[in-house]
Amino acid sequence: MFWNLLPAFGGIGLFLVGMLLMTDGLKALAGARLRDVLSKFTSTPLTGAVTGAVTTAAIQSSSATTVAAVGFVASGLLTFPQALGIIFGANIGTTMTGWLVALLGFKLDLGQAMLPVVFVGALFALSGRKAVSNFGLALAGFSLVFIGIEQLKSGLDAFRGVVTPADFPPDTLLGRLKLVLIGVLITMVTQSSSAGVATALAALSAGAVSFPQAAALVIGMDVGTTFTAVLATLGGGTMARRTGSAHVIYNVMTGVMAFFLLGPFTSVFVSGAGAQNSLTALVAFHSFFNALGVVLILPFAKPFARFVEALIPDRGAELTKSLDPLVLGLPEIAVDAAKASVDQIVLAEVAHLRSCMGVRLPGETDYGRDSIETALAEARAYLDKIEPSRESDVEISRIKGMYHILDHLDRLLYRCSQVDRISELPKDRRLKRLALVVIAATDSYLKIYDQEECENTLNRVRRFLRRQRKLRRDLLISDAATDSLPDEVVWARLDSLRWMHRVSYHLWRIRWHLNALEGASFGGKRGEVHAEAAKSEVDAD
Repeated sequence: MFWNLLPAFGGIGLFLVGMLLMTDGLKALAGARLRDVLSKFTSTPLTGAVTGAVTTAAIQSSSATTVAAVGFVASGLLTFPQALGIIFGANIGTTMTGWLVALLGFKLDLGQAMLPVVFVGALFALSGRKAVSNFGLALAGFSLVFIGIEQLKSGLDAFRGVVTPADFPPDTLLGRLKLVLIGVLITMVTQSSSAGVATALAALSAGAVSFPQAAALVIGMDVGTTFTAVLATLGGGTMARRTGSAHVIYNVMTGVMAFFLLGPFTSVFVSGAGAQNSLTALVAFHSFFNALGVVLILPFAKPFARFVEALIPDRGAELTKSLDPLVLGLPEIAVDAAKASVDQIVLAEVAHLRSCMGVRLPGETDYGRDSIETALAEARAYLDKIEPSRESDVEISRIKGMYHILDHLDRLLYRCSQVDRISELPKDRRLKRLALVVIAATDSYLKIYDQEECENTLNRVRRFLRRQRKLRRDLLISDAATDSLPDEVVWARLDSLRWMHRVSYHLWRIRWHLNALEGASFGGKRGEVHAEAAKSEVDAD
């Protein structure tokens, strides 16, 4: 009997390999379009559910859809209730595999016909062209799925009449609970509810289990997918842990509902059905209870989100909470998460600069030098871990831009520590007026929402302070030459002039790179300004 099981195990293995290849190929083909579709069409939990279902059905990967949702919330593109809609919808999308298996794998017997298609897919995968290669992987994986089903069917057919429903827990309340637990264990071992559903379909087709027994197994497999979600979120940030917890709670609730719906569904739809109709009924039941669960939970998406947020409170630093390790596998989304953190650090450092200069708006928080320094190090370490593809010029450019911003933030933070230069500003009437100009420059980050206007304002401040630095330097040196001021006072005020010019320069360059990250373009003058800035930086200190 053990040897008869080998084809069945091999079939499951081929099925899993096929799913992996198909999913990887489809995800690579989707590329940035996955991010664009999910972010563009998810304005409410309802639209999120529809988008999540369609996207998951298209790329055959609920994990990719879920990870994308985590990244969107971390980067501020979506709220948590909107992301929950995507996660709920992904559960419906995963049932598409069951339909493919039941309608094509069992009714059409495509196993033999797919063998040459694997060869064609392999040739495409070896073509060397990225899009063609990804299509080849998806095609080969799609073919292996049906070859695996064929092997699984032939393996289990050997047990027809030998293994019967009587060999499994009976169709009682306790028996169904035992079958649900078996379904959970199968999914925990295979790490794929799709493989589990395919196995249940094969067992039902071979007569090894009855419809209620197979349905109870499928319910357990649906709950068992949460184990994969929990594993995926281990080591992730707050948003990842909230997503994993929401997935577990929702799937358990849906599983309980499905358990009590199994009896009525069997009575209404399955009584007297033939073997082939039972297969269709099984995948229909899987889709039905998942869709019903989404319909019932969507009106309560916001309260459910608040419950999960209370259950999993924020942890870690406020400035870097968007840096979720879970999304590093999707570089374009990881870059968005990094950008959200960089934005927070910029505002925090501007507030810290204002605090050092003795100015603070009501409600403005100064996180302090140590917290900002830690946040800068964490952001840089996160950027180091992002691995965009060589063809992704946009993402590479955005990463470079963020490194530039972090470099300027490092140097600006160092300027904030130069207390002796800052303390000199109120002692001289002219320096005090110039300090007000620097403070006005920091206002640009808080009060000017037009990116180009903000940059132009900061650039004018930078140019003005550069002229004032040269003018005041000559006047101060004259004061030192005529003994109008002690030498140490002259040098201290010269240092303060340099300090203000350098601060204004960093503020402007940070904004310049932020605008570049947002895709702002100001024509040819932008390049000229950049060249002028490079020259001014050389002679600025």
